[in-house]
Amino acid sequence: MQWYEILIIVVAAAFVVGVAVWSVVRRKKGKTDCGCGCSGCAGCSLCKTAKKDDEKTK
Repeated sequence: MQWYEILIIVVAAAFVVGVAVWSVVRRKKGKTDCGCGCSGCAGCSLCKTAKKDDEKTK
């Protein structure tokens, strides 16, 4: 292996680790990627259903 191939592998691994750490930090802060505002959201369809139910009761 050449030095630049090793460098590419190290940079790619650092990127993957960085994204994983970023995701964990956002989850700890209570933010999700979907933007719905609920903590640890497994899927937005559940959030949408809950919002519709809330609107029906108002």
